[in-house]
Parts: sequence; C-alpha cells; structure tokens
Amino acid sequence: MASVEMIKEEAATGKVKEIYGDIKESIGIDFVPNMYKVMARNPAYLEASWNKIRALMNEQRKLDELTKAIIALTVSTMNGCSYCIEVYTGAVRKYGLYDDGLTEVAAVIDLFNGLNKFNTGLDVEMDEEPWFGCGGH
Repeated sequence: MASVEMIKEEAATGKVKEIYGDIKESIGIDFVPNMYKVMARNPAYLEASWNKIRALMNEQRKLDELTKAIIALTVSTMNGCSYCIEVYTGAVRKYGLYDDGLTEVAAVIDLFNGLNKFNTGLDVEMDEEPWFGCGGH
C-alpha cells in the first residue's frame, strides 16, 4: 500500500484526467498504473514524469524497446524496486525475451555488480591503455 492516497481514475479531473487518458492510450492498457496514481498527488510532477517517460521510452531512437526494457529491469533490480522489477520483467517478455533471456540478464547483472564491487572495494586504478568489454569481443 502506498504511503499516500492515490488519485483514482474516477476522481481525476483536469490535467490529471487528461494525462491518465494519454497513459492508457500510449501504453495500450485499460487502467492507470498505481505509480502514476501516486504521482498525481502533484499534477505538475505527474506531467513532467509522463513527458519524460514518453520522450525516452515510447519513441525509438538508437535503442529499441527491448534494450530499453532490459536497462530499466537492470536498474530496477539494482535498486531493489519490486514494483518496477515486475513491470519491466513483463515488458521484456512482451518484447520477446523469455526465461532463458531473463536468466542471462540476471547473470549479467550479477557479474557486473560483483565486478563493480570488487573494483570499487579495492580501488583498482584505470589501465594505461583503453580496452572495452570483458570477454573475447
């Protein structure tokens, strides 16, 4: 349960109601996710957040939708946000990444989380020569 009362769809008016309609249409669902209902306590914040989400997630630029969903799932996992983990696990499945792919994403998160902690904990200095990647690629 959210720490603040959500603005339910039937109680939404004005700009919030308009944004709720755009959220449902853009995502292609028939309800407003709870995250936005909580944001609606501050309509200007809801609007700014929704505009940012639309600009980055709903328009394909250099990254496709699956790549963006994998990044979102990774960040959500690293931050421990169960709400977002569930949302973006569903998103990556929607874009065609299923059990084997999700397991690979989790393994890569584990790998780099460990490598980051190792390098940070031991204050490993940067190499004199640049190199990229961690395998034979």
